[in-house]
Amino acid sequence: MGDVAVGARSGHDGEEHRGHPVETADPAGDGAVTSGSDPVAGGEGPPADEPPRGGGDGPGDPAPKAKKPRSFWKELPILIGIALVLALLIKTFLVQAFSIPSASMENTLKEGDRVLVDKLTPWFGSEPERGEVVVFHDPDNWLAGEATTDPNALQTFLSWIGLMPSAEEKDLIKRVVGVGGDTVSCKGTGPLTVNGKALDEPYVYPGNTPCSQDDQGGQFSVKVPKGFIWVMGDHRQNSRDSRYNQSDKNHGMVPVDQVVGRAIVKAWPINRWGTLPVPDTFDQSGLNNQSSAAAALTVAPEGLALAGAVPVVLWRRRRAVAQSENG
Repeated sequence: MGDVAVGARSGHDGEEHRGHPVETADPAGDGAVTSGSDPVAGGEGPPADEPPRGGGDGPGDPAPKAKKPRSFWKELPILIGIALVLALLIKTFLVQAFSIPSASMENTLKEGDRVLVDKLTPWFGSEPERGEVVVFHDPDNWLAGEATTDPNALQTFLSWIGLMPSAEEKDLIKRVVGVGGDTVSCKGTGPLTVNGKALDEPYVYPGNTPCSQDDQGGQFSVKVPKGFIWVMGDHRQNSRDSRYNQSDKNHGMVPVDQVVGRAIVKAWPINRWGTLPVPDTFDQSGLNNQSSAAAALTVAPEGLALAGAVPVVLWRRRRAVAQSENG
């Protein structure tokens, strides 16, 4: 700018030596010495009120346009995908629904009831305890001859993601009576004894006796090996349980690694909703490891809480991303 100003001044001085009067420079018209925001001579350049045309990120630049939010129909497949992934994770690691197929657990559970099974606790090394109601895979063809249903495609899909009980899985549900190291015995009509201690069993179906007088397995005395459990139905005279499968490869025992989890809640129908706690029967001295049972009871609700927290965390994360895009 200084060089241009000097050149303009020298031209005027030359005119004065030739006898012409010196003209006073018009600040408004002399584009060479005005600020860069004034229009240049000849009418070229942006108007005075137009913002600068530079491509920098200066304070005068217009704010970037906010991205247009996706339509609901474009978001729907993403939401469905997230829901499916969550359902599969919950079914695999946390909680799964099962349907009660028979009357063997009446009146605790009735045919057609739906229960929620805690699958998280076994991941922490917890093993079944006496008195718990557990779901387990068929150990050795216990369900031979039982009628099976033929689910349609929708039922198969809903079972796969855990929104419906599976009609194809060979699972059973019974009450744990003995664990590894226990001696379980039945004589006459009862009572049932564990390690020589008689059990008062208020959950046994009304009109049934704790022990069955028959030569099929109703009378027994067995010692449960480590890593196995002995199970019986609450409907004692209508349950094909450990007593009546002593001729299988496990002698009627259920391997712990075949246990899916503990049934913790009756979820359906609504009028039968309730929890499935361990009866006081198994609080007798010498029967139950109370510290282990307490640990199992506290882990199960934490698993449910985690299942509920996952979608909330994802929703909050998604909301934060949307706000940053629109901000």
